[in-house]
Amino acid sequence: MEALLRELSQVVFDDRSLSEILTDIVTIAARGIPGAEASSITLLRNDKAYTAAHHGDMALAADELQYEHGYGPCMDAGRGGVLLRVDDMRAEERWPDYVAHLLETTPVLSSLSVPLPYQGSSIGALNNYSTKPEAFASPESLRAGSDVAEVIAVAVANADAHAQLFDQARNMRLAMESRAVIEQAKGVLMAQRRVDAAEAFEILREASQRYNRKLREIAQGIVDGTQR
Repeated sequence: MEALLRELSQVVFDDRSLSEILTDIVTIAARGIPGAEASSITLLRNDKAYTAAHHGDMALAADELQYEHGYGPCMDAGRGGVLLRVDDMRAEERWPDYVAHLLETTPVLSSLSVPLPYQGSSIGALNNYSTKPEAFASPESLRAGSDVAEVIAVAVANADAHAQLFDQARNMRLAMESRAVIEQAKGVLMAQRRVDAAEAFEILREASQRYNRKLREIAQGIVDGTQR
């Protein structure tokens, strides 16, 4: 456990994409969680699931089957915030169609899906798979899975916060640009039509409604026409 925590603490977050960070974490998970032969991270955005990172083709194949069927341990763990362990797929009855398809196409016999302890715009789960039954029955597996899931949740939360700040900055820049071109267009109309600022804005607003175009587009057209 100490080695796993040490490796997780060494994952670099700064100036890296979420995909790069999660790939590092899931690789550590596949090596450090007792019983894991392959691991993956499922994220859900707007209730649509996708594999954000994986280590081992077996994990990706098992994930994709769940997305295809619309349910399964990793999706239910992410949606419901509950830990789901399957000790033997051959005796599992909770997801009959998924399990039957899984046994037909992969060597997976047991799995451990740990929800990410973060309920924001992204939810999901850490998924671990094994070709052996009862691979995740030990307390060590559960504790290691929970530790990794917490690190994943922090990475996702940081990425979402960064994205929100970027969107806010972009929206502010666009608003300032729109305000500037509208003021320019008002100045043109005031000079051309001998109207005041309020009347100039009303002309822009009426043109926007008449032609079903954004106010900024109408204003930009006036400014461009004057420059030409």
